[in-house]
Amino acid sequence: MTLAAENLGFGYHHTAIGRGVTVEIRTGEVLCLLGPNGGGKTTLMKTLLGLLPALEGVVRLDGEDIVHWSRKRLARAVGYVPQAHAAFFPFDVIDVVLMGRSAHIGLFAAPSRADRVVAERALATLGVAHLAPRIYTEISGGERQLVLIARALAQEPRILIMDEPTAALDFGNQVRVLGQIAALARSGISVVFSTHDPDHVFLCGDRVALLHDGRLEAIGTPEAVITPAALQRLYGVEVQVVDLPDHETRTCVPSVHGLRRREAPPAG
Repeated sequence: MTLAAENLGFGYHHTAIGRGVTVEIRTGEVLCLLGPNGGGKTTLMKTLLGLLPALEGVVRLDGEDIVHWSRKRLARAVGYVPQAHAAFFPFDVIDVVLMGRSAHIGLFAAPSRADRVVAERALATLGVAHLAPRIYTEISGGERQLVLIARALAQEPRILIMDEPTAALDFGNQVRVLGQIAALARSGISVVFSTHDPDHVFLCGDRVALLHDGRLEAIGTPEAVITPAALQRLYGVEVQVVDLPDHETRTCVPSVHGLRRREAPPAG
């Protein structure tokens, strides 16, 4: 399944945040959205999902304008992982994940044992099966983010859109989530995720799109697009892009000027 935006304008209440975005997400591809805060990444994602109407242009799934798709049909095709958020209702974690099955069951039907198995498998995939009986409002922010990802996996989508999925996670869980994103792509699921960390793009991205002030500044392979000059334009800081000793991985190193602590002057 392919997801494509053509000359897309997006925003809120008829006020444009971005425009002129044309991009296609291919089957089994990981496309990363990279850009500064306020650059329009979340609004673009919500427009791709049909949660916000396009102000200009069109969003297509397999060549068909999504305005012709019902919400249930869309939910069976495209999953969404929002940024970690405050929780208000004390559901069990397993029940939160089961909500991802709503697109597959009737309006008044209860989840079946098979639905529960899918939800339990999604939690196990992310290494948080032990959270199933816990109260969602009582787990940490990072754990809640993993549960939201599990909920989207339980939806069994063919395209997964993730808004900064690693933002609330510690280093270990960031690596696990990035590994899961790569595994999903290998299984044929298309993944779009936004991040502020260009190293994440090098680790699991097939292509990267640079979004700045609502405009698509560049799109292509990470090696071609993520350059010191591009990162300077996006974030206003000096960065080196360095090849690691394995000769397969790159990393981004900011200028250390003004960052390192000065040595204390000698006493006396």
